[in-house]
Amino acid sequence: MATSLPFSSLSLASRFKVSAMTPTVTTPSKVVPAVIVGGGRVGRALQDMGTGQDLLVRRGESVPLNFEGPIFVCTRNDDLDSVLQSTPPSRWTADLVFFQNGMLEPWFESKGLSDANQVLAYFAVSKLGEPPVDGKTDTNPEGLTAAYGKWASVVAARLNAGGLSCKVLDKEAFQKQMLEKLIWICSVMLVGARHGGVSVGVVEKEFRSELNSLITELASAAASEKGLTFEEAMEDRLCAYSRAVAHFPTAVKEFKWRNGWFYSLSEKATGQGKPDPCPLHSQWLKELKIV
Repeated sequence: MATSLPFSSLSLASRFKVSAMTPTVTTPSKVVPAVIVGGGRVGRALQDMGTGQDLLVRRGESVPLNFEGPIFVCTRNDDLDSVLQSTPPSRWTADLVFFQNGMLEPWFESKGLSDANQVLAYFAVSKLGEPPVDGKTDTNPEGLTAAYGKWASVVAARLNAGGLSCKVLDKEAFQKQMLEKLIWICSVMLVGARHGGVSVGVVEKEFRSELNSLITELASAAASEKGLTFEEAMEDRLCAYSRAVAHFPTAVKEFKWRNGWFYSLSEKATGQGKPDPCPLHSQWLKELKIV
């Protein structure tokens, strides 16, 4: 549940224009009961924020058809296919709410879930049963967690009840924040892995120039692929978030859902005889024998 640096020659702020973020909306004051799929740290934390009326569904169990309300999916990305198999198809589009990190858009499209409810969870639960810590930073003291979709305000109300922040965004604003978090996790984890799996804080302090270069590269590739404009000062926000989770270890994980998306852009471009949009990213993945 994912650092930037002062850019040497050309900052991200100068490459990407400002685009207004959609404001938050009023959220319900009452916590709505939910089905929670996954009994790990996030699932249990969400259950603890409820009123005792939630239904926890564990691995191998089916999601009931007659339980009204949202279905919070708090499993690993690789378990998402089995979650769908255990959920009545009539509830897929309207009621599933995905809390996963990474690039889920290709998977959503393959399942006919292009408008799925999503949550970017910028909070950390260090151990099962412990209260979550909000990922507020010095550049975003209002918090970074965001939700999109039919159940977004219900998610925000639950998180607020648990003392956590949550913005409700429209699809474009949410997509930009999702990509920004993806850029963070792909860049800081890869740079850290190159240096023996040092902590996020060490990456942010000691390997800033590498991190700067990679963030710039991935941001440019994502903006071009999706035809969007990022908010300026991305580097400041990513640095601040890195400082907020400085103790986290680094490793390149869930490749298909994270760095794999950027590598697919590289493969597509080179396959068409075009320059690699992410040459550093490709080179470092190969150095580590990840590809």
